[in-house]
Parts: sequence; structure tokens; C-alpha cells
Amino acid sequence: MTHNDISLDRIIEGVLLAAGEPLMLDRLESLFDERERPTRLELKAALDVLGQRLESSALTLSHTASGYRLHVSQALSPWVSRLWEERPQRYSRALMETLALIAYRQPVTRADIEEVRGVSVSASIMRTLTERNWVRVIGHRDVPGRPAVYATTRSFMDDFGLTTLDELPPMHTLSMPPDTEGNQDYNASPEGDILPLDEEDAPAVPPDNASETAQHAEKASTESTLDFATLGQRLIERRHSLSDQAADNRHDDESNDTDDNDD
Repeated sequence: MTHNDISLDRIIEGVLLAAGEPLMLDRLESLFDERERPTRLELKAALDVLGQRLESSALTLSHTASGYRLHVSQALSPWVSRLWEERPQRYSRALMETLALIAYRQPVTRADIEEVRGVSVSASIMRTLTERNWVRVIGHRDVPGRPAVYATTRSFMDDFGLTTLDELPPMHTLSMPPDTEGNQDYNASPEGDILPLDEEDAPAVPPDNASETAQHAEKASTESTLDFATLGQRLIERRHSLSDQAADNRHDDESNDTDDNDD
């Protein structure tokens, strides 16, 4: 039997159901013999047909950074979630604000995030984000103390349904998920960043060094959390401030060069 006997969209549907994970186009192509292999355009057209056909079904076709995948429609989650006894994960506002700032401003250090939020970012927040595999350390900034520099991961884009970071909506349009714990300052409570977190999600990450933890603890504040519109405005203000500072530095360098030439 060849794929000419069965519609291409049905084949793709069966493959994605069996895979249980996202598949890239090249992986889908590799499933066909060379003689019957569909073109890239034919695959994309079949995926479009599949997506439209599933609109009235219990399944949804999504495209993320890791490829195409099938999953149960979000509208059915109130019933499907009852198959599992454990409580759904609930993340603190502080954690979600920190994740948003990393996503929109990456690469960043904890100090960069704290400058925008105006409060300390606890080590437990960064550890939870790393354990969840939403952020990772991509290097260290070449300044005293060599602080870790963070960026988002492919898992972050997959979990939030993104193919590229360009698809992130404007920050001021974001809203806090309804299952987010928003009435407490979780910076002051290392155990409050997530309730609960599955310990098998990722390997444990070594804690930050003691001196860095102490330094950030001294900056702890009970200031209330911010909305995303305010965070976005602070990012813009910080960007302008850094731009003005860079311009002043260039002006100072030019003035010094002029003085040297006069001498």
C-alpha cells in the first residue's frame, strides 16, 4: 500500500499520534520511500488540511520550535485533567514576571532582572525555572563576580506554543494565568515559587554560591508585584537609559581624544 491509497493528512495524523512528540518536516519526509516521498509544499498543504479538519475534534495540531504535534484541545482540560490525581502546577507571580523578563530581554543576569522589577530575585526562582527547563545559563558576563547570563530554551518555546521568539506578544498585552498564586510576595519564600514541582522533570541544579545568595538576600523587598504593562514600560525606560549612557561614554571618549591631540 502506498500513500496514494490513503490521504497524506491521514498519514501525518497517524504518525503524530504514534510519535507522541513534535516532529520536524524533515523527519516526516524520511518516513516515505524515495519514490513516493511528498514534496515539502505537499507536506505543508497536508498539515493545513489536517489542522482544519481537527478544528471540530478533540485534538489540536500545533507548530512549535521542535516541530508539529497533536495534543488534546485546551477546551477539554477541565475534564481531561481529572484523569490525574495530582494538583496542577501553580507558579508565583514573581516567577512568571522573572520568566517574562528573561524571554523579552535575554540574555540577562539576575541583576538585570532586579533592576527592572525593583525587588530581589530569589535563588529558588532561578533554580525552578532551570529545573523546569524553561531557562538555561548560556555564559557569564565579563564583570566582577562573573554573574550567570540566562536565556530561554527550546522547551520554553514548545511549552508556550512558539516557533520563534518573534512570536512573543507585546508584554503589555500579557495577563497572569488564573492558576497563578498572585497574593503573596514569593521572593521572601523560597518554597512558594511553585506548588508542586515534579522532582522528575529535570535533574537538580547546584545552588548559587553563598556570596551571591547573600548579596541578593540583602536586596530583598516586600514591594508588591508588578503588572506586565509596568514591566514593559520599565524595560523601555532601561533601554533608553542604557542608550543615553552609551552616548555619553562615546562623547567622553571623543573629548579625551581631542584633548590628547591638542597636547
